[in-house]
Amino acid sequence: MKELIESIAKALVDNSDAVEVSEVDGEQTTVIELKVDKEDIGKVIGKQGRTARAMRTILGAASTKIGKRTVLEILE
Repeated sequence: MKELIESIAKALVDNSDAVEVSEVDGEQTTVIELKVDKEDIGKVIGKQGRTARAMRTILGAASTKIGKRTVLEILE
């Protein structure tokens, strides 16, 4: 899951070297934290949050396939 979000984020931003993805495992839920450069945060979130919502939808579908619950958090 971490690699999936990282590849999507790197494709969206200008400064792909600043993309950091970390995974925090819980008992039932895995939280994926995405951190990008301040100038690229708007590109990751998108207009009215559409890009972020699309990334969460893709992540939800992929995590359902492996039988886990995964949440995406975009950090500033």
